[in-house]
Amino acid sequence: MLFRNRFLLLLALAALLAFLSLSLQFFHLIPVSTAKNGVSSKSRKRIMPDPVTEPPVTDPIYEALWYCNIPSVAERTMEGHAPHHFKLVSVNVFIRHGDRYPLYVIPKTKRPEIDCTLVANRKPYHPKLEAFVSHMSKGSGASFESPLKGLPLYPNHPLCEMGELTQTGVVQHLQNGQLLRDVYLKKHKLLPSDWATDQLYLETTGKSRTLQSGLALLYGFLPDFDWKKIYFRHQPSALFCSANCYCPTRNQYLEKEQRRQYLLRLKNSQLERTYGEMAKIVDVPTKQLRAANPVDSMLCHFCHNVSFPCTRNGCIGMEHFKVIKTHQIEDERERREKKLYLGYSLLGAHPILNQTINRMQRAAEGRKEEIFALYSAHDVTLSPVLSALGLSEARFPRFAARLIFELWQDREKPGEHAVRILYNGVDVTFHTSFCRDHQKRSPKPMCPLENLVHFVKRDMFVALDSSSTNYYDACHREGF
Repeated sequence: MLFRNRFLLLLALAALLAFLSLSLQFFHLIPVSTAKNGVSSKSRKRIMPDPVTEPPVTDPIYEALWYCNIPSVAERTMEGHAPHHFKLVSVNVFIRHGDRYPLYVIPKTKRPEIDCTLVANRKPYHPKLEAFVSHMSKGSGASFESPLKGLPLYPNHPLCEMGELTQTGVVQHLQNGQLLRDVYLKKHKLLPSDWATDQLYLETTGKSRTLQSGLALLYGFLPDFDWKKIYFRHQPSALFCSANCYCPTRNQYLEKEQRRQYLLRLKNSQLERTYGEMAKIVDVPTKQLRAANPVDSMLCHFCHNVSFPCTRNGCIGMEHFKVIKTHQIEDERERREKKLYLGYSLLGAHPILNQTINRMQRAAEGRKEEIFALYSAHDVTLSPVLSALGLSEARFPRFAARLIFELWQDREKPGEHAVRILYNGVDVTFHTSFCRDHQKRSPKPMCPLENLVHFVKRDMFVALDSSSTNYYDACHREGF
């Protein structure tokens, strides 16, 4: 009797919950996903802009804040998301170094006073900061390719040196590393607990800020890693083109792109007036001020909440900054329309993309080497890769930007592999040139690896509107 009463009570509760759920859906108080081709709309959603948080019109201050990438507690991310019957096989990570001190000084002004030592009681902070410093102090005997051996493993100057990584930059990449650890190691078990040296591929340019950014991410990803297992390769070129850097046609595209930038600047009378006003404040010719690339230093002031410089003639102000930043946004917009930068990017990014897909193909064949690759690089590395992939709406790489290539295996069909491309935690796979139309042609929720391989091996050259079928011919074609 008691069992029967409990059963009836549970049945009544179930009916009540079902009624409430239907009612909420009827009044649109909770979302309803409709199935299409056997896959829920939720699993197929791909996001580029964020209409909830972004202003309706381009705002130079909002864009500058986004570029600063000030570390926050919570970050929305889509790394490691795939249908349950897919297994993660390998990950290739491209990062821009974290927040840095300027590369240029505004003439006749005092350098911004930024402390590049790592201090626990100063914001921004990360729980692993002290442990990171301690671990880096033990890495003097680490195995790095020359000339990386002579670089400091973490920033440590009371007044930052030019281009030096800041505490903000270290924290940005500790966060990136911890985020990737939570997804790829804790959830997907990409690496075994006894991982070996050959399962990692680590490469960086010869700048301290890129090496230190790579080490910060690696420490967040593999805390207290064994220094004997770590080997960073040195890349002389910011394009990571290794032995394939000579490409005359790419250089011609770059010259035409630089000419476009120059002509756009000449047409912007407001920008020229702004440079003139700033030149008078610092008492130098306008040409000299412009050559000093003042926006680089101004961004440091802005990101670190330090007042813009003043002289006896006045102060550089927020209005000057807004005009220059607005011009940068307009330049990016025209760059997408003119397509000269696209030509440069297709040839500039081909070597590193070719290396990446070759590594992914080896992983798809079952090889266990280099299943986690990390390239610690620059904005001028990531930007051509984004453009070459067809991600024309992607923003210019901010400090500590990350671009990730995930390789997945279909457990139900082990011979089939798929890729996901993520930019700053957003799945942009179905915005790429090689997979933009995949959803129209196939019910499969993931983009086949073959699409990316065919794009790099063949379609990148087709996009150049040339008869070339390989990288060498495309780089040396006549009559461009």
